Amino acid sequence: MHYYMTASELAQRIKKKDVSAEETARSFIERIEELDGSIGSFITVEKDRALDTARDIDKKLRQGCELSPLAGIPIALKDNICTENIRTTCASKTLEDFVPSYSADVYERLEKAGCITLGKTNMDEFAMGSSTESSVFKVTRNPWDYSRIPGGSSGGSAAAVAAGMAAFALGTDTGGSVRQPAALCGMVGMKPTYGRVSRYGVVAFASSLDQVGPITRDVRDCALVLNHICGHDRRDSTSMNVAVPDFQQGLEEGIKGMRIGIPSEYFGEGIEQGVRDRVTDAIGVLEDLGAECEEVSLPHTPYALSVYYIISSAEASSNMGRYDGIRYGYRAKDYSDLLDMYIKTRSEGFGAVVKQRVMLGTYALSSGCYEAYYKKAQKVRTLIKADFDSVFEDYDLIVCPTSPFVAFRLGEKTDDPLENSLSDVYTIPANIAGLPALSVPCGFSEGLPVGLQFIGKPFAENTLLRAAYAYEQNTGFHTTHPQVKGGAMQ
Repeated sequence: MHYYMTASELAQRIKKKDVSAEETARSFIERIEELDGSIGSFITVEKDRALDTARDIDKKLRQGCELSPLAGIPIALKDNICTENIRTTCASKTLEDFVPSYSADVYERLEKAGCITLGKTNMDEFAMGSSTESSVFKVTRNPWDYSRIPGGSSGGSAAAVAAGMAAFALGTDTGGSVRQPAALCGMVGMKPTYGRVSRYGVVAFASSLDQVGPITRDVRDCALVLNHICGHDRRDSTSMNVAVPDFQQGLEEGIKGMRIGIPSEYFGEGIEQGVRDRVTDAIGVLEDLGAECEEVSLPHTPYALSVYYIISSAEASSNMGRYDGIRYGYRAKDYSDLLDMYIKTRSEGFGAVVKQRVMLGTYALSSGCYEAYYKKAQKVRTLIKADFDSVFEDYDLIVCPTSPFVAFRLGEKTDDPLENSLSDVYTIPANIAGLPALSVPCGFSEGLPVGLQFIGKPFAENTLLRAAYAYEQNTGFHTTHPQVKGGAMQ
């Protein structure tokens, strides 16, 4: 089995019966058993369930049933996506033993398509982080260099795909948590337009920012997965009732005449020279393919990180209120009364990063601070969105780096949460404005992957995919894979 085949290629092999779905699933499970002791991508592996699903797909194939293009494809899900009867932990002690009684909309859709769920992937606790180091279970390592982070918070998903332990994975993106780990692991990662994919059954971090997105090997796979996870869901009040096009249509139309804005604010202080060089080279490729690339300005970009921190922390403090030890989740063992039980449950159940964000958010929403912090952040959010609206009057899309630097070393930024979150300085604005954004590999710096980010107009995923596909097919960085090795880490 070639673990670095795209989902599209694997699907063709299964459909032609060159290989069975069971053989495919079994080989990926063996791959996880061989490598995950070193990388730490998975919190839960569902071996028996995966093989049962695979056998069912094979049975349907033998019967001549018409199956979806994703039938038999082995996938991984970030562990904040609810899966009925499969543990869903959010990498937190609070939900260590939580088994949902229902499934997220995205999981239902992929299950219906015949995908084989291999397991649930590691993440920053409750998706609050950029390095997958705050999980209560383990640290995930970058398959390109085991001494470095894979990005976050969907680091387990990105590392699993990069190491060939899943054909594709789902993550969630609140401030860059799909695109940034995809970039640092050399994968394709997309955050669709806010409301394009249902958030029903996805454990909330910051509800006005969260969005589910795919991490895949190439742009065609990304389009294929979007075809299956997008669509209106009446169970999610923020789900948009808009038509879902075939995202694979028009991929090969090229970008001749496309107008691309290059925001000057994304190339300032803090960007590594190697990243700047690779992104500049990529812009040159886009110009060679016939795109018109011009410098533009998004003047409120410097405020995006502060706005994100206030809004996301405020929403997190509200969303974390449900973990009180009463209804479900962790409960402290020794307490004197109800208040003591609340305090001890939350103190023992949450890690340092989650506590920090809850306290910050509670402060920002408190009497006397609401106007100065939360309300002001929402006003600046409007200005950031207006910057994008203004640029998109004249340009089809925006191109910039995904992350200002390549994957940093494990433990390097754990003591400074703000320094850690600077990884997301170029991804956060798209979340604030609710825009679709996509990261593709654009080369290497210090032997580590660099990501190129495309940002588009609302619901213009097709345009992003077309531009990214044109770039990808004319460079081939997506065909380079890490040299991974098995064995348990010391």
